[in-house]
Amino acid sequence: MTDAQETAAQTSLRTTGGAPPDDGVPSDGLPIPLLEPRDGIPPVVADQDALAEVIAAFAAGTGPVAVDAERASGYRYGQRAYLVQLRREGAGTALIDPVGCPDLSELGEALADTEWILHAATQDLPCLREIGMVPTRLFDTELAGRLAGFPRVGLGAMVEGVLGYALEKGHSAVDWSTRPLPEPWLRYAALDVELLVDLRDALEKELERQGKLDWAVQEFAAIASAPPAPPRKDPWRRTSGMHKVRRRRQMAAVRELWTARDRVAQRRDVSPGKVLGDAAIIEASLALPANVQALTALPGFGHRMGRRQLEQWQAAIDRAKALPDAELPQPGQQVAGPPPPRAWADKDPAAAARLSAARTAVSALAEELNVPQENLITPDTVRRVCWEPPAPVTPESVAHLLTSLGARKWQILLVAPLLVGALVAGPA
Repeated sequence: MTDAQETAAQTSLRTTGGAPPDDGVPSDGLPIPLLEPRDGIPPVVADQDALAEVIAAFAAGTGPVAVDAERASGYRYGQRAYLVQLRREGAGTALIDPVGCPDLSELGEALADTEWILHAATQDLPCLREIGMVPTRLFDTELAGRLAGFPRVGLGAMVEGVLGYALEKGHSAVDWSTRPLPEPWLRYAALDVELLVDLRDALEKELERQGKLDWAVQEFAAIASAPPAPPRKDPWRRTSGMHKVRRRRQMAAVRELWTARDRVAQRRDVSPGKVLGDAAIIEASLALPANVQALTALPGFGHRMGRRQLEQWQAAIDRAKALPDAELPQPGQQVAGPPPPRAWADKDPAAAARLSAARTAVSALAEELNVPQENLITPDTVRRVCWEPPAPVTPESVAHLLTSLGARKWQILLVAPLLVGALVAGPA
């Protein structure tokens, strides 16, 4: 263990098994199971009076606040939060039901000047934003682990590897829209924020020891200041198995079926996959059945599907079949930026040479720094620089281009010289 890990383990918190040994690690070398929150399972906050008490308590707390959210992915439509967990020194742990308390903006405002600790922040921030919780400062323990070079950065792996405790992760994929929430799920949810502050402190020390703390600070600031992601263009193109669909008429059928399914899923508030599977959409689009009877014979449209459902899917297919050629979707998704790298050698051999040299240099530096290559600089950024380099190629012009593409100062300082060399010289 590193010094930071030992320090964190020594100061880790109580479990049902009692305090950890003096060195923070059990004598048998195994992680200590974290079975119960130190203060017990708090009651679920589901009304305005209870929420007001939580807001007052957390506003009066000290230090950073650990935040987590549970969604019902695969069960409900969209990615809304169905439980929000918080923990702060002086306030304890709170479990808030966003169904009963759909507006948490007052809580967000009370914590506006506080550092929020999240694990994989970009996963939870969209659903937190929907209920009025938007941090101005944050610490992402998953991203910190990546920058520190940990090979496994899931919350359970990080808590075990850094603090010496084992989290039970059996309820991560349950239907969090269930009401009332079972006690084992609530225990799991409370434990998810139990050690986040400890983990944050240990990772900060480790990043400082490695000389990477400023990198992390810049990354966290970029996440906190990033605007909401725009709606995805042509989301139907992401249907699993889309690579099998070649003809434009078939693509139109995918689009019509996907859109019809999405409307039904939104109206029923269920995951689209529970309404109609992607595989069934692809099968129907490839076959373009002439009628409901032919549709029924396809995989995913068996006898268990009602006549009314079958008719709505057949109607979507018929709409695609009736479209004039001018309204059929074009093959491939029209996106800004360079073409897929596999096409570079034919389209622009010089650009392909630049990309090869840049990838080699960036990969070597990432390995030297013990940082994942995509965290050192995103592959998309490297492709864009190599496809359309600045003119003339200078350290200043490359740095300016990297800035415009969203790279942080620490990334530019490390990567710009490598890209200048690749753009000027190409591969050896």
